[in-house]
Amino acid sequence: MPRAACSDCMPEDQASAEDTVEAYYQTLRNGDPLGPFFADEPGVVKFGIAEKLAGYDAIIDGLADQTATTTDWTVESRDRHVTERQDFAWYHDDVHLSWTDTDTGQLHDFETRWSGTLRADKNWQFVTLHVSSKEELD
Repeated sequence: MPRAACSDCMPEDQASAEDTVEAYYQTLRNGDPLGPFFADEPGVVKFGIAEKLAGYDAIIDGLADQTATTTDWTVESRDRHVTERQDFAWYHDDVHLSWTDTDTGQLHDFETRWSGTLRADKNWQFVTLHVSSKEELD
């Protein structure tokens, strides 16, 4: 997908930061592209269980690789809290997360902690997203 078009492919029903977080979870479950959820800024950052993606281009490339090599996502929110102030929001959540690696067939299953910040321009988008777990990725 061309970079310029990414902000136009966000789901239509994201009236709030909370809507955006839920849409991100659903998009991950569906195996659809996640890049549009991130602001096109050099300082944007996403921490996953096993990686750090710094900068919009790194996030787009990393998430495209993730989408291409994983399937059967489970994303179960257990304690989401979202605070929104005008055009800025932050959130945290406890999430049961699992997926299958399509290269190895291995199922990964984690209890994770998520936190992030979002800003609203045309759409609500992440400027930081951090996913961590006590367990290590095999």
